[in-house]
Amino acid sequence: MPYFRKIVGERLYLSPVSGEEAEKYTRWMNDLETTLNLTTAPQIISLEKEKQMLELFQKEGYNFAVVQKENDELTGNCGLMNVDLVQRTAELGLFIGEKKHRGKGYGTETVQLLLDYAFNLLNLHSVYLRVRSFNEAALRCYPKLGFKEIGRRRECVLVGGSYYDEIYMDILDREFVGSIAVERMS
Repeated sequence: MPYFRKIVGERLYLSPVSGEEAEKYTRWMNDLETTLNLTTAPQIISLEKEKQMLELFQKEGYNFAVVQKENDELTGNCGLMNVDLVQRTAELGLFIGEKKHRGKGYGTETVQLLLDYAFNLLNLHSVYLRVRSFNEAALRCYPKLGFKEIGRRRECVLVGGSYYDEIYMDILDREFVGSIAVERMS
């Protein structure tokens, strides 16, 4: 697959999304373990529907493929949604689709790269996210990067007969440590 190194980290880089990986994305989007932390878990995603979504991601928005630097393997997806360039805000979303790459810090590195892009290229002021209270890995990851809890919707997510909270977290540009211009351009 042709990937393009837009934002480069230690082990990963962010590339524009490629529609050529539609089958892999379709597999991920129909895997309950992968989507349980996303809003797409109850949906049935056909190959055609995923191709349409990837085409949309290619045309608009701030969406990236998460790719292994070492071998150019597609590992996941991330992006900024609800971007407001006037108020300088956005919502962050990501997933690591390849199960073999979970629990290895790739999610943390992906968020770091996406925040670099958000704060140092888009010049955003605030980035927020939503995380379900049962997503322990994310709840360990986000505070390490500077995210702070700003609120929660109690028992608004029903999964397997149990209710869970949806936690809102954000980070401001002045709280973020990292700079594309300084670290990656030298």
